[in-house]
Amino acid sequence: MSTDPQPKPVAGPDLGLGPDANPQLHPVPNPFTEPWQYELSFPCDPRGPRIARTTLRAILGAHGLTELTYRAELLASELITNSVRHTKGPATVRLHWLFPVLRVSVWDMSPDLPEPRRRRGGPPSGSEQEGGRGLVILDLVADRWGGCAIGEEPYGPGGKTIWFELALNSGPPPDHGVAPSLAA
Repeated sequence: MSTDPQPKPVAGPDLGLGPDANPQLHPVPNPFTEPWQYELSFPCDPRGPRIARTTLRAILGAHGLTELTYRAELLASELITNSVRHTKGPATVRLHWLFPVLRVSVWDMSPDLPEPRRRRGGPPSGSEQEGGRGLVILDLVADRWGGCAIGEEPYGPGGKTIWFELALNSGPPPDHGVAPSLAA
């Protein structure tokens, strides 16, 4: 009677898979400079912005991009909150990493692009108004940003996408970008 020997674990980074996990049975994390993309869709619900911020923070932390987290959360929160407040349908947040730039885009069903609020006959709105500062924040915090309206399509809703980009100022983290995985 022959028994198959157990595979021996491969030495490497701690992937957070637990003491009994066999690293040969799990994929190796992508290198820091490899491109990746995540997408989160959510209904028009006031909990959506918080869920999206939490998800964004987890993704950026897992990929070793903590340098970008604060700015990404701030800007994404602005865009996602506007989607929930000003549209009646679902929204989608997409994170796309193409070393050294993170692009975050928010799609919603409204084809109306935001415009800076202006006082009658004056410059863009000041601090006395409650809203309308999202585009000013994008201008100040994002490295680049833009948007486009998408007309009604024969196979689905149109809407609009607003995006921003943040560039990493430093190189890969000291562990060469192999961040521990998120263990459940």
